[in-house]
Amino acid sequence: MAAFVITDVDITDAPLYREFMEKVTPTIEHHGGKFVARGGALETVMGNWNPPRLAIMEFGSLDQIHTWLDSAEFKALNDIMTRSSNINMVIVDGV
Repeated sequence: MAAFVITDVDITDAPLYREFMEKVTPTIEHHGGKFVARGGALETVMGNWNPPRLAIMEFGSLDQIHTWLDSAEFKALNDIMTRSSNINMVIVDGV
């Protein structure tokens, strides 16, 4: 069953964040994930949640997500991620 990573991103250093995205994307793909939404137009239609940037990644399972999050490749990018952005992240099982 598919599982998803949803991130709400506030970019604080755009050039550094671009570098992060270039480096993190192959780690996501290596662990069976893919972006299904990234950036783009965002419209709040209910409530007051208005994230500056939203991304959704799809993986084959929650186990694949946890393997990716625990991987050395992803952990190696933690410094660049935290210096370039403030990220809220949730994971959820698909239906």
